[in-house]
Amino acid sequence: MELWPSDIIWDVRNISSSVLLVLLIAAVGASAQDAFRVKVPDLKGKETKAVLSFNDIDKAIEIRMPKHEPVNIPYAAIETCSYQFTHERTAALTEAKVHWLEIDYHEGDAHKEIVVRMNVHNRIRILDALKEHTGIDAAIEGNADKRHRGMFSH
Repeated sequence: MELWPSDIIWDVRNISSSVLLVLLIAAVGASAQDAFRVKVPDLKGKETKAVLSFNDIDKAIEIRMPKHEPVNIPYAAIETCSYQFTHERTAALTEAKVHWLEIDYHEGDAHKEIVVRMNVHNRIRILDALKEHTGIDAAIEGNADKRHRGMFSH
């Protein structure tokens, strides 16, 4: 089999256009959806690992938990969101802050709410994504100042 220079150029063009298409799809997918690991407490207080994602294609917040049906909250159905933190004792008898996001929404005529526990490392990113994707700025409850109170500020 004999290769001509035009055959090699044609193969390079096909490969580079395929790579470009994959990168374009990845970029569009990344901008259309942000996902974060959170925990969702049940009625007994037991927390289940979950993934909270903002899906701009479906215009909905999705919360997926293993062995549970996903919760889909359309952006238009959200009434209010609030952020707060509580303190909990750890095994070493020190206090740790626990960060919560409460989403109040309606499904038909029914009023519903869901509470998610945010990781200290992604709480600001989740609140920023909430504002960016839904246009809703979470109300700050209690003494929580989500931006300016750091670990060393008093």
